[in-house]
Amino acid sequence: MSAPWQEILKKIDDYRWEIPRSYKAGMSVPGLIYASEAMLNHIWEEQVFQQVANVAFLPGIIDHSLAMPDIHWGYGFPIGGVAATRVKDGVVSPGGVGFDINCGVRLLRTNLTKQEVKPKIEQLITELFVNIPSGLGSTGKLRVSEKELDQVLIKGSRWAAEKGYGEAEDIVATEESGCMKRANPDKVSSKAKKRGIPQLGTLGSGNHFLEVEVVDEIYDPEVAKVMGIEDLGQILILIHTGSRGFGHEVCSDYIRVLGEAVRKYGIALPDRQLACAPVESPEGQDYLQAMACAANYAWTNRQCITHWVRQSFIKVFGKSRKELGMEQIYDVTHNIAKIEEYPIDGKKQTLCVHRKGATRAFPAGSPDIPDIYKSIGQPVLIPGDMGRCSYILVGTETAMKESFGSTCHGAGRIQSRTAAKRSLRGADVAKALAARGIIVKAGSMGSLAEEASEAYKDVTEVVDVTHKAGISHKVARARPLGVIKG
Repeated sequence: MSAPWQEILKKIDDYRWEIPRSYKAGMSVPGLIYASEAMLNHIWEEQVFQQVANVAFLPGIIDHSLAMPDIHWGYGFPIGGVAATRVKDGVVSPGGVGFDINCGVRLLRTNLTKQEVKPKIEQLITELFVNIPSGLGSTGKLRVSEKELDQVLIKGSRWAAEKGYGEAEDIVATEESGCMKRANPDKVSSKAKKRGIPQLGTLGSGNHFLEVEVVDEIYDPEVAKVMGIEDLGQILILIHTGSRGFGHEVCSDYIRVLGEAVRKYGIALPDRQLACAPVESPEGQDYLQAMACAANYAWTNRQCITHWVRQSFIKVFGKSRKELGMEQIYDVTHNIAKIEEYPIDGKKQTLCVHRKGATRAFPAGSPDIPDIYKSIGQPVLIPGDMGRCSYILVGTETAMKESFGSTCHGAGRIQSRTAAKRSLRGADVAKALAARGIIVKAGSMGSLAEEASEAYKDVTEVVDVTHKAGISHKVARARPLGVIKG
């Protein structure tokens, strides 16, 4: 007996499946899902097909409504969704970015080995947990006024470096150099700023985490070496967090504004959660300027946390920053809308590319990546769950040609947080991780249950799809030794 999706999807190859425009009257473009056949049953059961098709209604959408293999249900857009709209006659949608604007990942390398770190891993994780505020509603060690916050929103990572919370090399190795230029604090509500002031420099809760991990596989040694990843057993640090309550409030504020804009501009949508406005309209421009503020807040947040990570390692290992070799490999954003240029039908067009739970994956030679990576392509950082592994990849020409320079962003949930907490106990999750040699500290046992491996797809399957489809290229894999969860 055939699965229901087999009657709808057109198989392009083993890793690409098209939702034809005929699936839903009103679709301007087809949908395209990157997935293995084994993944499609769950994607169908969660009804994510509907969201991929709904995004195809957006005015000005180009080519396809795209879905990465980590796709799951989200607000308006699916998480794992990518859509590009023409700037001249298309729209921007907050649902295509999400509530945690610039939720992203930063990766640091070290000169340490597993043999050096394993005997001190409990001490290290405890020090990191003390040094880096985490958990729901957590407040940070930074004290900034609203006027100073405006400087954070304008400068991004550079603000942190100027205050002693980072180095020039960190900024170079950050997407957009840690600062979106169109940021305008005047477009951000007072409520958002009040939420943001106490949370700057905090990890937060949910799926946010900090992980000490060990390299256990190198697929492309030449490319890995450019990133400073040279040996199995090398220790890396992965930081995953975003814009906290500040970004959430910016999104909430503009969903209301753009909900009114839908009526004002007579935009027909199949789902009101796709609230949008023409990119070049006052409402669209206001949102993009406020969104850029939230993106800069998130980069500042990860930059400050990076500084405290370095301090923690220096204290535990009694070595200098230089001896530890704690250089930043890269920092990528997963939730963003960017104005980018692509050749469409032989002509260069300016597009608004929405990436919601998707990673930019630009190829070697791209002018938008640091000079140090021009020869290999942009690093792509894909975290898994705290019980499995994470991946380092690079962007490709194929991604530029067919996915607007985008790839997956993580494992992708298969259970809601509520369902995970019903079926699992945090204490049992911690015990199971400890039995596998993974030390974990969490703000609450409930958060551990929500983020257990069972709640997620296997990140290896997700990454294999993007690698075999050619929209990113595997470089290395690392597995966790210790984790801090919010």
